[in-house]
Formats: sequence, structure tokens, C-alpha cells
Amino acid sequence: MHLSPICIFGEVLFDRFPDGHRVLGGAPFNVAWHLHAFGASVRLISAVGDDPDGAAVRAAMRDWGMNVADLQTDPDHATGEVTVSLTDGEPAYDIVPDRAYDSIRSLAAGAGCGLLYHGTLALRQPVSAATLQALKAEGPDRVFLDVNLRAPWWSRDATLGLVTDADWVKLNRDELAWLEDSGPTSPDLATRARAFLERHDLAGLIVTLGGDGALGLTADGTTAQVAPAPATEVVDTVGAGDAFAAVLILGILDGWPLATTLERAQSFASRIVGQRGATRADAGLYVPFIGQWGL
Repeated sequence: MHLSPICIFGEVLFDRFPDGHRVLGGAPFNVAWHLHAFGASVRLISAVGDDPDGAAVRAAMRDWGMNVADLQTDPDHATGEVTVSLTDGEPAYDIVPDRAYDSIRSLAAGAGCGLLYHGTLALRQPVSAATLQALKAEGPDRVFLDVNLRAPWWSRDATLGLVTDADWVKLNRDELAWLEDSGPTSPDLATRARAFLERHDLAGLIVTLGGDGALGLTADGTTAQVAPAPATEVVDTVGAGDAFAAVLILGILDGWPLATTLERAQSFASRIVGQRGATRADAGLYVPFIGQWGL
């Protein structure tokens, strides 16, 4: 599909629930999982601990046929973890600090990235932040920033610096409001998004709107919007944005028109929210999309 690999940088972790149930994920891991299933050449640049959770991550990747060469093992830090608690039925999340993905080391050999994807969470400590900067310095063809602001692990100034460094940015409408220089200046979302894109000299900006779909804009003046089908069955929204991001990346690299890219990303995300969990080791899930999209 692509001569240069897609480099996915960032966290891999387990969500742990009060009943002892755990779910493997992390936005970069989920994006890499989907892209691999779609036939892309993917390098997941992350780290796990020298512990049973780290072994489970590595085994899951190998079973799925993913390349584990850039999944580092950190003997000094445990594998990433988010503890989920329930209060009156409402979930709260504690993203445990000082985990292996906070200490992703620089690669011995250059990654040679065609596209470099990263989020914001894995940059909360200086080791991983420096490694990302080294990857950017190698000159990937494109940088795709998937904004994922989780208190207290972000700052506005640092995030805006990442936006300026990127070519494509995906964020939700609340994150757009938090990052706008002077706050929302217009009731019209498309106007505000266009101003944000131009201010940061982006090639493209995607604003996700939850159940209302997404808005996309490109530097050439194109604007497109998509919404899920009214009959979409929602079982679990966890990972929907990661599914959306994976297809956005396919569209960017294969040169799909913006409207087509958004429609296909929404279609796949709608399929993911109809199942339990962000990923599934089921190649058949991807077959209809691969055929329809000519991958």
C-alpha cells in the first residue's frame, strides 16, 4: 500500500475495571491495530514493562501479525495502566503516572516514517517527549497529531506547540475551544475551525463532534461534514475516535477526497461502536471495507 511505514508513537496500556476485567488499548495502539488490519505497513513505537502485562501486549501484537521490533521493554517501569472507578454508575479514570510509555527511548536506527502519528498523553515525561522530537527531526513526510487532552497531563502552551509542528490535526470541539487563542470568537464552528487551521498553517484539520459526526477542512479551502446514520447501534463508544483516525490516515496517504475520507472514517467508526471494545482480533471485521475501498 505505502512504501514508507506509518510510524505510530505513544502509549499502550490496559484499562482496569473494578470487577478485575481489563481491556488492552491506548489510542496509538488502537490506531496501529486498525491500520495493520487494513494492510498498511505500521511501526508501533512504544514501551511496555518487563511484566505479565507487557508480555500480554507483545503476544497480542504477534498473534495479530504486527511488527513488535519497536515495542521496547523497560525494566524500570510497569506497563501502562488506567484504573476505572464507578461512582453512582458514572466512570472516572485515573491514568497511572510513571509507566513504561513515559520512557520511550530513541531508536538506534532511524524510523524512516512516511507519516508520523502521535497523541499528547505519552509526552507527559521528558524521555518520551525527547524521543518524539528526534523522530520529527528525521523529517517524516507528514505529522498527524491526535489531540487527547486528559487532566492533569496537558498544558495549553505545550499542546499548541505540537499543533504548530503538525501537518494534520484531529481534535474534538471542546478541545478546539480550549486551544483557541482568545476562546471561541464565533458561534459558527466551521469559521472557528478555519481560523485555527490558518493560524497554525495546517494542511488539514478534523473536528470530531461525537454523535453528530465530524467536520473536516483542508488548506486549499475544502470543507466537508459527515454524520453517522440515524440507525447506528451504539454498544460501546470507547475507541471510536481511534477507528476514525486510522481511516483518516489511510485517506491522507492514498489521496482520497476529503468528503470520501470522512464518509469512510465515519462508516468504520460506526461499525466499531456497534461492538464491545476498541479492537477485536477478527480479520473479517475489515474485509468489507477493504473490498469497498479498493485497498
